[in-house]
Order: sequence, then C-alpha cells, then structure tokens
Amino acid sequence: MNKKTLVLVAFVICSLPLMAQRVGSSPEYIKALTVEWKGERSPDGRPLVSDDLLDRLKDISIEEAWGVLRNKGFENQFQGDWKIINPAKSMTGRVVTAQYMPSRPDLKNQVQEQGKIEDRAQQGGTNSWPIDVLTTGDVYVADGYGKIVGGTLIGDNLGNAIFANSKRGVIFYGSVRDEQGLAEIEGFNGWIKGSDPSYIKNMMLTSINAPIRIGQATVLPGDVVLANKYGVIFIPVYLLEDLILTSEVTGLRDEFGHLRLRENIYLPGQIDSKWTEEIREDFLDWLNNYPGKLPMTKEELDNYLKERNY
Repeated sequence: MNKKTLVLVAFVICSLPLMAQRVGSSPEYIKALTVEWKGERSPDGRPLVSDDLLDRLKDISIEEAWGVLRNKGFENQFQGDWKIINPAKSMTGRVVTAQYMPSRPDLKNQVQEQGKIEDRAQQGGTNSWPIDVLTTGDVYVADGYGKIVGGTLIGDNLGNAIFANSKRGVIFYGSVRDEQGLAEIEGFNGWIKGSDPSYIKNMMLTSINAPIRIGQATVLPGDVVLANKYGVIFIPVYLLEDLILTSEVTGLRDEFGHLRLRENIYLPGQIDSKWTEEIREDFLDWLNNYPGKLPMTKEELDNYLKERNY
C-alpha cells in the first residue's frame, strides 16, 4: 500500500464520525430549513417568536389561519380528527419535531450509538430524548405513524417531564398510555390518535428536529402550532405575524358584518361581496368606536387597512 493510499484510508476513517447521520438536526440545518425567518433564534437554531404572538394566536380560529395559509400557497398545514386530552383548552407553541419508525435492529443500533456521540441519555428509552431538548413555549410534535397498541410514546411520568420543561403538551400522530394520569397534569394537553395501556414496543426514534409528516400536514422544526378542539394547524414561522394580524382583522370584519346583518342594515349579499365605500366607511367608524379592546395596536390596524380595499 503506497503512501497516497494510506493517507486516503486515514482520511476516510477519521471522517466516519462526521459522516454519520445525526439524530438531532444541527443548528445550521435548521437555519437552512427556516431561512426566511430573520429574527431571533434559539441555541438549537429554531426561530424564537415572541410569547406575545403566541398568546395572540390562541384567539385566532383554525378557519381564519387556514385561509391565510392557503392564500399564500400552503395547503398542507392542517390536520383534524384528534382525540384531545383536555378539549376545552387550546395550545400554541414553537414546534420540536420527532420521527418514529417501526424498529429495525441495525438502524436502531446506529441511532443509539449516534446518541452517545451527541451526549444523549443512555438510561431509559430513546423516546425520552426529544423531551430533554424542550424549553418553555415548545410543543413536542411526533410522527408515531398512527400506531396505537405498542405505539405509546409517553405515559404520565414523561408527561410530567414534558410539562416541566415546556409548560405545554404534545401533538402525537400516535398514542399515549396513562391517559388518566396525563389528564391530571394541570396545564398539560395532548392531541393524540389514541391511547392504550401497553408500553412502547417495536418502534424507534430516528430523528429530532427534522421535517416530519403529521397526517396531511408537513411540519418543520420551529413552525408555530395552533391546536384547539377543531384541529391542529402548523404555521411557517416567518408568516406568523402577518397571519395573526390578517386573521384578527378578518375576525373584526366578521363581527361587524354579523352585527349589521342582525340590525337589518345591510343585505347578506352586500356583506358577502366586495364592500361599497359606504360599508367600508361604516366599518372604519365602528372600529374607531370599538366597544372592547382591539387585539392589535391602533397603529398596526391603521397600517394594515391602508394596504387593503374592502
């Protein structure tokens, strides 16, 4: 073996750890996935939207959010048909993704070894690894490929750990165990496909903070999620502020239109079509004397309306 060959072999051997598939996506990869976001980021690279926007999002309807996303070409961000642990409560937050697959021994071993390199906990199952990365405001979103029996990603012990780290809950396209115990964790919530008393079996974690599929929706790490009893919608983070403001104004328009219809001031066709200048002026006057607290600042509202012609 000549010197040139020896150097090449040594380079390949030294490069093997670098070539291994990561379990947790690198900050650089997450930044590349979310390149449109220009604001602050978490240490792991995910976009860090403000708590104020997350709070405002709670008052947005799924239909309003879906309409904004669809108009921008995002038609695969909604998933309905959930079992909800606490249906009366809504949830918003910054998405942490996890992908699970049916077990395959060679790949499972590679994931476990890579977890050692990434300094992930070696005691317990790999289903605890996504929980370890959660911070306040995060929502743990996992593709468990709809598995119910043996597909229980967490029980009430891990549920308590999730809430301790995130002050939120989970969205699992899969199942949980100890549903009664999870329901008793004050503030915790979950959107799941089912529950079962069995333990997780014959499935494995393959990635954290990589793109995943949740039913009909494509989800990226750092997306913002809105979940309520009507379904779950995943919002590209760079569209969030505009989506909230657009949805809030739509809500005000609907409130005004419903009021005027009940008062028999306008006909349904007038409200459902492009507004005349008379209706628009009436709407602006109504806004200036709005009886409650507007969801946005007056400056935000004025700037938004300047660009619209209702």
